[in-house]
Amino acid sequence: MAPETTAGHAIVTGTSSGIGAAIATRLLREGWRVTGLSRSEPGLADPRYAHRAVDLLDAAALPAAVADLNPTAFVHAAGLMRGGMVGALDAETGRTLWRLHVEAASLLVDLLVPRMPDGGRIILIGSRTAAGAAGRSQYAASKAALVGLARSWAIELAPRGITANVVAPAATDTPMLRDPARRAVVPKLPPIGRYIHPEEVAALTAFLLGPEAGAITGQQMLICGGSSL
Repeated sequence: MAPETTAGHAIVTGTSSGIGAAIATRLLREGWRVTGLSRSEPGLADPRYAHRAVDLLDAAALPAAVADLNPTAFVHAAGLMRGGMVGALDAETGRTLWRLHVEAASLLVDLLVPRMPDGGRIILIGSRTAAGAAGRSQYAASKAALVGLARSWAIELAPRGITANVVAPAATDTPMLRDPARRAVVPKLPPIGRYIHPEEVAALTAFLLGPEAGAITGQQMLICGGSSL
């Protein structure tokens, strides 16, 4: 059974800006009901959008944030970029990246999937950097872990028709790209001569959430602008 595209309910993390906001906007346009999980309101003026303020790094706060929700789909778009070269790695930075990208995704999926209807969808927003990049080892490791999660969930949930995939963009034109805290990690311009647009990530995500993507599961989809060539 495929999820509805006109009345489905998607929970999307990281909707305050960037890719998460673009995904929420796209899904609303396609008729979804969206619940956004992030620390701040994105300002989406749509009656089908509901915001729940939550710190995704606070594992203890997550069960209450989704306790009454029974979504058709879950999209983990919240992300943070921090970098460092070997010899100058910060352990706390590594823990933060892991907690946001991996632990939050794992906890939320564990809470939500038992209540998700057959034919549901899980999308994790990864990164082309998951394959490895100088100065980004801790970030790359946390994003690479998402592929392992998605592939494991995909085979576990296949009997229920629930798919799990990773959408992995290269450098994307979001506020995170211009975050002063990542000055040491200069983004690389893809060969197409521009950064990836958040709307492009949202478009692929929306397709993977739809009924025509029911046979696509356990995959990492790159939107790299030629960066991986």
